Amino acid sequence: MQIWVDADACPGVIKNILFKASERTGLALTLVANHPMRIPPMRQIKLLQVPSGFDVADNEIVRRLDAGDLVITNDIPLAAEVIAKGGHALSPRGELFTSETIGERLNMRDFLDTMRASGFETGGPAALSQADRQGFANHLDRLLTRSTRND
Repeated sequence: MQIWVDADACPGVIKNILFKASERTGLALTLVANHPMRIPPMRQIKLLQVPSGFDVADNEIVRRLDAGDLVITNDIPLAAEVIAKGGHALSPRGELFTSETIGERLNMRDFLDTMRASGFETGGPAALSQADRQGFANHLDRLLTRSTRND
């Protein structure tokens, strides 16, 4: 398993959890972003900087992804592509996207996009809470534990 991060929108506190998990497990961690960012000086942690543009980072993640890899993203269409390719998708809030739930999440996303396009204010996401961070860390730990048992 390799961990891929849709890093442009990933909160710093979540990146720090991922850095510690990569250090603890030795798993490769690649942050994909369209701008430079700091990463710890560990050989298994890399930054892949891609050009700016709509879905450039998402497309690069999908292109490089292998079945069984884990992708950290809030992007519902990217999560759907990851699942279709046999990967795992986890949001920074700890929501594990699955083949059973991704269709509903895509429908809700499209519905909210339509509402916003018609002028309805839907508001943004709430601030990342301590419970969100804990949920993320717990799901990540379960996925990584399962992965290391299957190796």
